Amino acid sequence: MSFVKALPSKSLVIRINLVFLAVFFVIYALLLLRPSSSYYHESAVSFVRCSLRQCHHKVENGIKMKAVLEETDRGNHSKPKRKKNKTENPTFLNEFSKGMKIAMVNMDEEDTSEWEVRGQAVPVHFEQASELFEWQHLFPEWIDEEEEIDGPLCPEIPMPDFENYGYFDTVVAKLPCNFPQEGWGRDVFRLQVHLIAANLAVKRGKRGWGWGSTGAKMVFLSKCRPMPELFRCDDLVKREGEWWWFEPEMARLEQKVSLPVGSCNLALPLWDKGMVSSFRLLEVYDLSKILTAARKPNKREAYATVLHSSESYVCGAITLAQSLLQSGTNRDLILLLDASISVPKRSALSSAGWQIRLITRIRNPKAEKNSYNEYNYSKFRLWQLTDYDKIIFIDADIIVLRSLDFLFHFPQISAVGNDVSIFNSGIMVIEPSNCTFEYFMQRTNDVVSYNGGDQGFLNEVFVWWHRLPRRVNFLKNFWSNTSSETNMKNQLFGSDPPKLYSIHYLGRKPWQCYRDYDCNWDLREQRVHASDVAHRRWWRVHDQMEDGLKKLCGLSEQRKIELEWDRKLARKSGLGDGHCWINVTDPRRFE
Repeated sequence: MSFVKALPSKSLVIRINLVFLAVFFVIYALLLLRPSSSYYHESAVSFVRCSLRQCHHKVENGIKMKAVLEETDRGNHSKPKRKKNKTENPTFLNEFSKGMKIAMVNMDEEDTSEWEVRGQAVPVHFEQASELFEWQHLFPEWIDEEEEIDGPLCPEIPMPDFENYGYFDTVVAKLPCNFPQEGWGRDVFRLQVHLIAANLAVKRGKRGWGWGSTGAKMVFLSKCRPMPELFRCDDLVKREGEWWWFEPEMARLEQKVSLPVGSCNLALPLWDKGMVSSFRLLEVYDLSKILTAARKPNKREAYATVLHSSESYVCGAITLAQSLLQSGTNRDLILLLDASISVPKRSALSSAGWQIRLITRIRNPKAEKNSYNEYNYSKFRLWQLTDYDKIIFIDADIIVLRSLDFLFHFPQISAVGNDVSIFNSGIMVIEPSNCTFEYFMQRTNDVVSYNGGDQGFLNEVFVWWHRLPRRVNFLKNFWSNTSSETNMKNQLFGSDPPKLYSIHYLGRKPWQCYRDYDCNWDLREQRVHASDVAHRRWWRVHDQMEDGLKKLCGLSEQRKIELEWDRKLARKSGLGDGHCWINVTDPRRFE
């Protein structure tokens, strides 16, 4: 009897053990798969957002942002309805015909009932750019433009699927505006809404035919002016309060949106994919159409430079004109100058090839009296050259080595990069416009220029610009001060036939030095700009000029004294390169 009773007892124990074992394995598995609370708190953001690099994968035309986690099913959670803003609509709405199809961009929080009376209002859905997506990702300080590593890549701003929408008569968009916050213009979400509206007009807007024709009406709701880079003041039909009505030229707008989304890639791809060495780079892209158009005379396009306040750059302007003519251009050469340039020197500048136009200087209200940048805003007069459609501005301390005529194909503002997210205004493509000039003049008091001059001002007005290869405007400097940088740049400065399109002479200018060597060597703070190879290149252009023009590049007695003083101080300070001990043979020293 005891044996029979023991059997159920043992079976029960085994079953209980099996249950406990199963429970143990379930708990162990749950603990193993669940992240620790400390890891979650340390990396909580990574579960919701992602860094720029983590969120990117390569696609055919650059980089595309992707989400790390799938969103939860929104359909199961109905959002509470928010009260919509009742913004007073513009009276010009009455000028719009009924029966229109209207694209509504970023208008979810606005009452659009009055627009719906005019026709079918269609909300355009898009994913807002991540808060981690910063302006510097679109406009980096440096890109691998010569493709020595992987080549430049751009992040992709999320766009709607335009093919899902029909054709529109009007595009209405609410533009983000964080003015007067610092850096309000460099807002990725603001740019995103602009680009969505522009692409809708180009890709799904009804339009006429031919260059200069308009298409869909574009209406913006914003306390800030829409970006002038995309929506020009010349295309503004009406403004009422915070409402702006534009009718842009579609061909011009289409070209703009076809360019890279930022300076993260070149507007002009010069190099073959996969090239690894800058010494083996070859031009392999087909520019036949652009170059063919560039060779045809065009009286609506011109090169221009500006001289004001001093005659110190007259020699530079003469040499620039000669270099442009040597490049084979058939465009007009326009020189804006003020009364500080004497009549004899104006005559010499005219003989060099410039068409002279007198201007009144424009003072920078934020500059100190008698400072170098006191009248730098005179460059804004370029936008008053409205007898031309395109101007390529070139600083007078630049020489051109190869034809730049192809740059007339590109829109305002096309330029090379400088520092951080800004462009260098030494060479830039601009589109003259009286209303743009007036806009500059209205903002001279409120725009803060990072360098106190015109370059800083223009970079605050035109925050969305198009990157040209640095060989178009190659700066004479050696920032890293390494032998590899020196060898590479001097090889480019001296290459024949030239590999550079121009050389931009920073620091002391060649005509301010003796011919024998670059006088930037004599000044410790200017040695980053010193290159005897680049110096000799400038004098090669100079020597091809007529003797009468060369006389404009003489040295004043005051300048000779300054040069000798700098050489004396360089000897005392023991600068080891020996330039200050070179025997000067420049005949200008003795004239």
